[in-house]
Amino acid sequence: MAKKIWTRDELLLAFNLYCKIPFGKIHIRNPQIIALAEILQRTPSAISWKLANFASLDTSLKKRNIKGAEHGAKADVQIWNEFHGNWDKLAFESERLLGDRAGLQLTISSQTPPPGLTREALVKVRVNQSFFRAAVLAAYDSSCCISGLNIPTLLIASHILPWALDCKNRTNPRNGLCLSAIHDRAFDCGLITVTPDYQVKASSLLQKKPIPSVEMMFLKYDGARIKLPGKFPPDQNFLRYHFENIFQP
Repeated sequence: MAKKIWTRDELLLAFNLYCKIPFGKIHIRNPQIIALAEILQRTPSAISWKLANFASLDTSLKKRNIKGAEHGAKADVQIWNEFHGNWDKLAFESERLLGDRAGLQLTISSQTPPPGLTREALVKVRVNQSFFRAAVLAAYDSSCCISGLNIPTLLIASHILPWALDCKNRTNPRNGLCLSAIHDRAFDCGLITVTPDYQVKASSLLQKKPIPSVEMMFLKYDGARIKLPGKFPPDQNFLRYHFENIFQP
């Protein structure tokens, strides 16, 4: 029987899924892999193998001596590079394709778009925000990288570079940290930061408020190293920007 060649659309959907599940859950019994296999009319084994091919390209896994499947196709490398070249564009393209294949339509509520934003643009923003959250939470195995809190409803996929600053990296999981809601707010305001060597720093503004709640939620983590994700580690250049431009020393 002739080998079924993977199309670009299929590879987009496979990489979309690679972003959304932890490396340790790439196996044929994973419901997400089974669901994609049904959509693509391939076996769960074929999907798992393709995700393992993508893992072999992931330098963050290689640094931890974790290897994916070897001998991946050139097309896998092309899709990997396409995503990394413009996460915002490829995330939306893959999400729209997934909706088409699954018979779903990408929509939002009937709310009126903000001034200067078309309804179509608002759909893209909402869809990409959902992709970004799924990718970041999967990378950190749904745990706050500072506190270890692992209740998904209390977790935020926090942008390191502000949303408006770099449109190509809005959806890049390496521009994200998985933080509890309160740490996300403090990070966004510059009351805490994560240095390029992955250490938490608390602002002097917090240091001046040594009340029990501030001590418990922030000061106890000052100088601690964050728990790094299983894949897509935060970009050190992005962290440096936050440390130098947003953090309030």
